[in-house]
Amino acid sequence: MYRTPVFIICSPRPLVGKTLIARLLTEFLLLKHGAVAAFDINLKEPSLLEFLPKVTETADVIDTFGKMQLMDRLIVNDGVGKVIDLGFHAFDEFFKMTGEIGFMKEAARRGVSPLILFVADTDRVSARAFPMLQQQIPPAALVTIDNEHIVRGELPPAFARGRVLRIAALPVFLKTYIDRLTFSFTGYLRNEKDSSTELHQWIRENYFSFRELELNLMLQGS
Repeated sequence: MYRTPVFIICSPRPLVGKTLIARLLTEFLLLKHGAVAAFDINLKEPSLLEFLPKVTETADVIDTFGKMQLMDRLIVNDGVGKVIDLGFHAFDEFFKMTGEIGFMKEAARRGVSPLILFVADTDRVSARAFPMLQQQIPPAALVTIDNEHIVRGELPPAFARGRVLRIAALPVFLKTYIDRLTFSFTGYLRNEKDSSTELHQWIRENYFSFRELELNLMLQGS
């Protein structure tokens, strides 16, 4: 039976490239499967809803009703991949909630495969948050994102011991280019004829990494 993937991109820190990764992953799933459901849980950070309004809806974990609404959507094995862009302000409350309701076990029982993508940073807040996730999330379902634009040099050892997905840093002028609200990663791949450009290769490499993540997720659930 096909298991529905749920990707939760998170960090207790702002401005670590979390929404960029959520955009990439959402566009990849839309390209591969033709459908995706994305959820934006942010306050003041760059918003996934602004970039991909056709497939994204807002969600919150401030009150019980908002939490129940979101969880009801995430534990449905409907074959549509989910992407959650979890704002730093909601990090603690979200994982407190998932721990209390036994989200990981309930998702597995219902044919849903969550994968937590933790965007690493070198600060104390991230260093404290990661062990908390390790206590709640099985190792196979927890991946550290090494965003080279944020972590310059080697990852701290605590993050590097588990599964790691690296996102290469782009030159500033390309970063500015992809930060436009009208920019589409898949659109660029389709319209840029020169596949040797740095941006073309960067997008393809990240899409390949996401494909491997999804494949491994499905194999674990089979």
